[in-house]
Amino acid sequence: MWTHRLMWIAWPAFLMAGLLEMLVFALVDPQDLHWFGQPLALSRQGVYTLAFFAFWAITMASSALTTLLALSPFELDRCPVPAAGRPDGCRKPGCS
Repeated sequence: MWTHRLMWIAWPAFLMAGLLEMLVFALVDPQDLHWFGQPLALSRQGVYTLAFFAFWAITMASSALTTLLALSPFELDRCPVPAAGRPDGCRKPGCS
């Protein structure tokens, strides 16, 4: 189940990172970028690579937050331990 949720997060984020990469670098030349007033000491390919992973991380965070907010209260409150072996902190069925 968690592997499916991970793919719900990673795959759309990967696609959006690719789209953002194309849109940003259609307008910006990596050789024109500066960091604290100094030109970047990276090749174009290095800038493309770092930007892609930065875009992917940002869009994964967004997708993960959306997935977290989509969880039902039952999924959040569910205790993975069988009812007989639950510690005092886990809610037991029939208790409020």
